[in-house]
Amino acid sequence: MRLRFLTFSLFCTLLPAAPVPAQPRERGDFRASDLVELVRLDSTLHLDIRYATKDNFMKRPVYPEARAFLQRPAAEALLRVHRKLRSRGFGLLVLDAYRPWSVTKKFWDETPPSLHRFVANPSKGSRHNRGCAVDCTLYDLKVGKEVRMPSAYDEFTVRASPRYDGGSPEERRMRALLRASMEEEGFTVDPGEWWHYDYRDWKHYRVLDIPFGPLR
Repeated sequence: MRLRFLTFSLFCTLLPAAPVPAQPRERGDFRASDLVELVRLDSTLHLDIRYATKDNFMKRPVYPEARAFLQRPAAEALLRVHRKLRSRGFGLLVLDAYRPWSVTKKFWDETPPSLHRFVANPSKGSRHNRGCAVDCTLYDLKVGKEVRMPSAYDEFTVRASPRYDGGSPEERRMRALLRASMEEEGFTVDPGEWWHYDYRDWKHYRVLDIPFGPLR
């Protein structure tokens, strides 16, 4: 029995290690990165950066600071959405924006394979890594609170889909208002997440792994 165990152990040591996804090595012409901090462009924008807290699916902070950045064209488009919504009594609440590639890799590594469809594959990178994706919802200016949607943020269920027909009529109306407002300024909703919006120019920017600290 001991010999069989040692033989099995030796066999395991000779097996090739599972490939570790590396940051994508992209070719082609890309625009120079111009990540800007959203609140520096408009201080009325509300932030709730969940990944800087324990209130996220990882159950721990993965960002050192509660900050949000986007490539400048995406940031300016987002702020146009925010300002237009004021006449309807709402503003935007930003939950996440630019995300360093190394954080995307942590998400992938620590998420069960059965749920990988809910997180970006680091071998390809995320549009968040390019600074051209934003997670957001509506903020009710009158009551000073986030509005209710058909699902919670980062909920790994069918309720997260922008096509989910459950929830209350008011929740679906708020989701539709957010979507229509974002699409007017060149954003497209993710098919599995009502809160995730990609800016139309995302293909023009590289996957980045710049930490928040140097971004001033």
